Amino acid sequence: MIPTPVRSRTWLTEEDCDLDVFRSLVEQRTDPADHPSALRVERNVPLYDSGRLRELTATAEGRREVQSELVRTLLDGPGVVVLKGAYTDPAVVDRASEAFRALIEEERASGTARGDHFAKPGANDRVWNALDKMAVRAPEVFADYYANDMLELVAEAWLGPAYQVTSQVNVVNPGGAAQSPHRDYHLGFLSQAQAAAYPAHVHRLSPVLTLQGAVAHCDMPVESGPTLYLPHSQKFEPGYLAWRLPGFVEYFDAHHVQLPLEKGDAAFFNPALFHAAGHNVSSGIRRMANLLQISSAFGRAMETVDRQAMANALFPVLRERRAEGAGEDWLRRVVAATAEGYPFPTDLDLDPPVDGLAPPSQADTLWRSVIEDWEPERLRRELAAGAERRRS
Repeated sequence: MIPTPVRSRTWLTEEDCDLDVFRSLVEQRTDPADHPSALRVERNVPLYDSGRLRELTATAEGRREVQSELVRTLLDGPGVVVLKGAYTDPAVVDRASEAFRALIEEERASGTARGDHFAKPGANDRVWNALDKMAVRAPEVFADYYANDMLELVAEAWLGPAYQVTSQVNVVNPGGAAQSPHRDYHLGFLSQAQAAAYPAHVHRLSPVLTLQGAVAHCDMPVESGPTLYLPHSQKFEPGYLAWRLPGFVEYFDAHHVQLPLEKGDAAFFNPALFHAAGHNVSSGIRRMANLLQISSAFGRAMETVDRQAMANALFPVLRERRAEGAGEDWLRRVVAATAEGYPFPTDLDLDPPVDGLAPPSQADTLWRSVIEDWEPERLRRELAAGAERRRS
């Protein structure tokens, strides 16, 4: 009897987690010819020079070609890319690092400091919902940081428009142990039984609902424990049921790759890629990364974010920067990282469609306020009224 291919199965179980099949996928070699825009392929991972990407994406046609390459890499290729020099101005990263350190100290002092997923308590310093906290406390810093064009390039390629940024700061201190290998949100945060309850097509859908990223806020030599990756592992369909199994953990431990990063570099990867934060064996490097979890407009973000408060906090900065000559692309990137770009769910009795099939989104309102140079109080009223309309 010919066994049924995994792809045609409706349900997945641990019995589908064949280590030999997994091995045949992850032992593929990444062909540089499949990544013509890349600087090089290192340890099976394509490395891109962000300066070159900026040149290649200067036209609409070039941008679409590069984004297509990035999608192929994340979906059918090794599943991870490194963008060298994603942040060209180290001062932008340093100011964000200062804001993050202030948040860490504030939460320590208040007794609200939190631990990490997939690691022992105390190994790391973690700031949850750093996006919201940074926007409200340091809107100028937030604007310069999230106006980054490389972040937009990859997020828009993988998720399309109206993506939603969330951020968690992670500092792995000297001696901090490695995380266990895992897959990420959505299905990666469920138990074995919960994940198995979802049909196979949802296992295929889950990875395209989010994009994982990390911005290096310091130089990260290998001894500081940068993220461990297993390239091509995102292509193993039953992987959400496999990552906890001892044989797969042992294989990951023996075959993962690890790349050093420099301050301002960024890595983005498919959330189904097997990965883990590394062991910081350095004597004095407090390895800081801003972990970006960027969600599709059609999915649910992991964190609750007060985007109304963020929009009100960022508006004076956007207004001022526009008056100083900031370009539309720069302003739109900040708006995209700040406000809710998708108009649903809403109460269509109170919030009917306007000029189409959807009512204006929160991001539409923020953008209009910038272009029409509203007073801040008018934006507060409009955002509050919009939030009220969306309540049933």
